Amino acid sequence: MTNRWYLRKSGQFPPVSPNNNMELGIYTFVENTPLAGSGEVLTPQQRLQNMMEEAGLADQAGLDVYAIGEHHRTEYLASAPPVLLAAAAARTKNIRLSSAVTVLGSEDPVRVFQQFATLDQLSGGRAEIMAGRGSFIESFPLFGYELDDYNELFAEKLDLLLALRDSEKITWSGKHRPAIKDRGVYPRPVQNPIPIWVAVGGTPESAYRTGRLGLPMALAIIGGYPEQFVPMADLHRQGARNAGHPEPMLSINSHGFIAEDSRQARDDAFPAFKLTMDRIGRERGWPPMSREQFDASCTLRGANAVGSPQEIIDKILHQHELFGHHRFLLQLTVGSMPHKKVLKAIELFGTKVAPAVRKAIMVS
Repeated sequence: MTNRWYLRKSGQFPPVSPNNNMELGIYTFVENTPLAGSGEVLTPQQRLQNMMEEAGLADQAGLDVYAIGEHHRTEYLASAPPVLLAAAAARTKNIRLSSAVTVLGSEDPVRVFQQFATLDQLSGGRAEIMAGRGSFIESFPLFGYELDDYNELFAEKLDLLLALRDSEKITWSGKHRPAIKDRGVYPRPVQNPIPIWVAVGGTPESAYRTGRLGLPMALAIIGGYPEQFVPMADLHRQGARNAGHPEPMLSINSHGFIAEDSRQARDDAFPAFKLTMDRIGRERGWPPMSREQFDASCTLRGANAVGSPQEIIDKILHQHELFGHHRFLLQLTVGSMPHKKVLKAIELFGTKVAPAVRKAIMVS
């Protein structure tokens, strides 16, 4: 099958709509795994304190978004993102605060809405919800949901979450939750409406449906070549057009790390990446990651944004030519990294990468 990226580059396929704005941010699962080499594991309290410093620095460095992903596994401390984001709200002034993601299929949408509306009030209108199915399944048996209902649960609960956003009082019924009859849900957020994004992996139907709903999409690119995902962005826009919505916002979410020079960034990141990806690989049948594979993923056309500030600038701008996206989020801690190096990476992202990317896009 002909690759749509090459069709677009050759002028045979319509270009993406121009977008002269770019928001940049970071996301984390608050991993607390052994540090590669030393094997040291922080106490949960220390790791959470480090997370607060990371959020505060991201705000001070001028990044636009700080996001926390919900997980219910021993290696992560982010089972309650709204609580962590509320703590971050007290340490920050400008940065937007989002989940990444809220595993909506195993959550109660009423509680999700109330928690993020409360966060929105605490933060002065900076909260966002990024809803998704989740990359792990532990929350479903934990909260009493059947995996056979995985897709149906998400669709139904997203419908309820959107209804809660649209109306102070709602009447709603579904299959997997007790009905609601003319009840008010409080507090209401500062923002009207509070942003709700949908996180999508590699499922074309999900991308198109998100567009049909007129919702912004967060597209996770953590493997392969980014140009392989261009059809997902096209389907998202097509779904919005077919439903009569304006072009929806698109975020590209990637793994990465930043240091002063390329070799240092890769040397710092690889041990942590390998520990994490090999652990997940043992669960899912992937082969171990080699250094050669990792280095290949860090090149301009690779999935991982690991390198010097200029390499990260080049990669984001290269992907912007492909997608015309509005937001780029970087997971800096794929596996546990030394805290000082993470803080340095955030500083470089905010003070060197972000200004250069914004300037280049504004004048393009």
